Amino acid sequence: MSVEFLPSQSFINLQSLSTSSRARRVSTEGALRYLRLSKSLQFKCTSQKLFFAMDQRTCHEGESGIGQKDGVIIVDHGSRRKESNLLLNEFVLMFKSKTGYSIVEPAHMELAEPTIGDAFGSCVEQGANRVIISPFFLFPGRHWHQDIPSLAEAAAKEHPGIPYLVTAPLGLHQLLVDVVKDRIDYCLSHVDGEADECSVCAGTGRCQLKVKEPEAK
Repeated sequence: MSVEFLPSQSFINLQSLSTSSRARRVSTEGALRYLRLSKSLQFKCTSQKLFFAMDQRTCHEGESGIGQKDGVIIVDHGSRRKESNLLLNEFVLMFKSKTGYSIVEPAHMELAEPTIGDAFGSCVEQGANRVIISPFFLFPGRHWHQDIPSLAEAAAKEHPGIPYLVTAPLGLHQLLVDVVKDRIDYCLSHVDGEADECSVCAGTGRCQLKVKEPEAK
């Protein structure tokens, strides 16, 4: 299957989708642009699963975007380092505070808990009637194409009737330019003695300007 990537893409599992929907040109108020599937189907795609492309205005309920009964799972790769996993918990709290969404859970794809299955169950226990899984990954790769959808499908089997979707990874988003620039500016400020180490590098000594001395001949 070849899908033309637009600003945002999702893997969706909804009971209402039909097989004929897969190759149909779609337009909804100009937001849902189109989807294109070739005959060489590389991803498992059934009548209940579909990749589609949309811009950032799609799937909004009013101005809030996610509905009150939607559960959100922020999933990263997972690490054996407890400190790294705790950073995801902090981000989830930031996301929840900033957006006001009531059901938001962290999950790790592997190596740590909670798993996607754990987070899915927690969302349902809190009353979610739809689960949105957002990969905390930069770019689409094997984990996004295969691993996360597979784990999400396994989790959904434990909760029949609850639709779910896997959103696009962070990707080439304009705001990431600001994030990278902010990281560079902050580290250079630390090197110049104008700022403390950031919370990520605190105590590691990594925010330092290093110079490779020429080897003696």
